Amino acid sequence: MSDWNTKIIEEFRENDGELGGNFAGRTLLLLHHTGARSGVERVSPLAYQQLDPGWAVFASKGGADTNPAWFHNLMANPETVVEIGSETVDVRARLADPGEHESIWERQKREVPVFAEYEAKTARKQIPVVILEPT
Repeated sequence: MSDWNTKIIEEFRENDGELGGNFAGRTLLLLHHTGARSGVERVSPLAYQQLDPGWAVFASKGGADTNPAWFHNLMANPETVVEIGSETVDVRARLADPGEHESIWERQKREVPVFAEYEAKTARKQIPVVILEPT
């Protein structure tokens, strides 16, 4: 997975956020996050949904029964940075409240149907939606 992410990150940065292949036309950002225990900074490419203001990202982990590491890292260290296109933006991460979660999640499933598949696969009660607010 690390090598796969590295290739996506390199392509993202070389093309101001534009990707080809399976990701052509998709909205992806690069999320910087600091390890909750290790303190090591990592970067994860993630699908996002534009909000006003900010962005929503989804702790789907491809429908796995556990949340991704980046989710735990953000909950421990919510002040971070995202790369969107050619811009780098300081953000603060927070969980979507229940009302926000429902509308954002339903829209994501409509616009990117694979997220409905992730939801069907997981034993988790709910896939977390994280809101990244510019600071």
